[in-house]
Amino acid sequence: MSEYHEYGSESPKTPVKKLRRTEKGRIVAGVCSGIGEYVGVDPNLIRIALAVVTLFGGLGVGVYAIGWLLMPDETSDTSIVQDLISKQQNRNGGGTDWTTGEHKPQP
Repeated sequence: MSEYHEYGSESPKTPVKKLRRTEKGRIVAGVCSGIGEYVGVDPNLIRIALAVVTLFGGLGVGVYAIGWLLMPDETSDTSIVQDLISKQQNRNGGGTDWTTGEHKPQP
């Protein structure tokens, strides 16, 4: 058997790592524990780094908030932002097709 694989034909035994907010080790929303699990480091190191960045410029709070909005929870497949966009599209009758960039006529 060849050691080379065609693009997109990965072995089914290889699990795909996904960036998710985790329940285990969660303190606020699970962003740091999810990043720590994904990267393979202690989540406390990420928490300390965000605290330092917050103290020196306040950027850490924004980074955490963006992570909370964009990272899906481990129990769902969509993030908070994706849920809000789909609810808005359903309410408006799917006004914009985000995959093609085409605008559908509104009734």
